[in-house]
Amino acid sequence: MRAAIFTAPDASPVCADFPEPTVPPGSEPLQLVGAGLHNVVRGLATGRHYGRGQMRYPLVPGIDAVARTSDGRLVYTGYARPPFGTMAERLFAPFQADVPAGADPLAIAAGMNPSLSGWMVLTARRRELGALGTVLVLGATGTSGSLAVQGALALGAERVIAAGRDQGTLEQLRGEGATTVSLAHDGPDSLERALADVVSETAPGLVLDYLWGSVAEAAFAALGRSGEDVEADTSYVQIGTLAGAKAALPADLLRSRRIRITGSGVGSVSHEEMLAEAPEVMARFADGTLHLPYTAFPLSRIGEAWAHTGRSRVVVVPD
Repeated sequence: MRAAIFTAPDASPVCADFPEPTVPPGSEPLQLVGAGLHNVVRGLATGRHYGRGQMRYPLVPGIDAVARTSDGRLVYTGYARPPFGTMAERLFAPFQADVPAGADPLAIAAGMNPSLSGWMVLTARRRELGALGTVLVLGATGTSGSLAVQGALALGAERVIAAGRDQGTLEQLRGEGATTVSLAHDGPDSLERALADVVSETAPGLVLDYLWGSVAEAAFAALGRSGEDVEADTSYVQIGTLAGAKAALPADLLRSRRIRITGSGVGSVSHEEMLAEAPEVMARFADGTLHLPYTAFPLSRIGEAWAHTGRSRVVVVPD
């Protein structure tokens, strides 16, 4: 079969023949409809993601996809056993969930992975407290952050603060009901002031951080300004590191505020937990609550797909 192939972590992907996936007795391979080229896919294929484990090359990249069964059903599937990924004409993975009628299968292929990163945190928080209150999303103008803002609004958050750099996306999120704050500031002091001004109105009970690094440090300083005046708990969840892999955590923040800092990602959330949420998230894509731009590339143009730098998500489709 034809597939996207990595021969080494520092190589570029090529489209070539690859062995058929291993399929248990009584099962059949699925036909690819679309596989999302997510950040985690890039990291795993090139050996830079912390969840890479013992990668063996050659391999087919891709962790999830929308595929077609032999009887014509569209299913969301994922987490095939390496070296078989989802960017191949045929694939097999143990998990399969029916795609809702009327849903755009390529939007689901593009959006499920980035949307689940925030959706898991949001639904867990709502189950814990019964309501979301005020949610702050750092990195809200990236794909995952934007979907997290959409998810928080859909799940009934009292207030959603979207913090990011891209002004066009901020305007779009403001139109959807979010309070926005620009992170396009020079220096940590101005960044801290921008965050402090918006969180001082209503302290966030939940922070979803897709950036970390200096932005997290500015957020810590902004949250610490309220100090003893804040009685509510804050759950700060680290999800991405687009602004840096390390951030200094001030001790006085931990002493002056009831704050819990955790992470969410591969290892802290199981595949089973993520996939259990898939039907609800797909339903949100089907009704338009969750949405994102995407660009489709055929397998034969996997090199172009991998090099794509636009704001839209990449989906790899069969030729």
